[in-house]
Amino acid sequence: MSLALRNLQRAVPLRRALLRQRLQAVRGVLGVRAFDLGVVCVDNRKIQQMNRIYREQDTPTDVLSFPFHENLKAGEIPQPDFPDDYNLGDIFLGVEFIFQQCKENEDYYDILTVTATHGLCHLLGFTHSTEAEWQKMYQKEKQVLQELNKHMGTRLQPLSRGLF
Repeated sequence: MSLALRNLQRAVPLRRALLRQRLQAVRGVLGVRAFDLGVVCVDNRKIQQMNRIYREQDTPTDVLSFPFHENLKAGEIPQPDFPDDYNLGDIFLGVEFIFQQCKENEDYYDILTVTATHGLCHLLGFTHSTEAEWQKMYQKEKQVLQELNKHMGTRLQPLSRGLF
């Protein structure tokens, strides 16, 4: 199905074609290409506003995920009853925040890919509120990124490493 990728910010230059290619690869590895996905790139002001409203944290952040299927167990692929339910949800990437957090030797698009993978895992029911939940999410992210690394020749590591 479709991948809707919108860039609603002007703070950081963004090559949407490269990000789209990588997002499609992540969707393939996760086995969710049959589902619609929305990815919206926003600046610090917008991601902070959303973080304040939805998570009660008044700071910018890297990613916010809004799942269409809210009661999935970690890693469960939705089983829609209707064609309109082939939707994973939406991911908002705080691209300005992500860019500012990149270290000198890190590739911005690598970090965007890792962050989007983290967001996609949230859409599939993964969380990291406890150490056990984090461990499951970390393992899934690691598995997905290792598969991407084989195909892209990269060295992507999970976003949630070292969380606990």
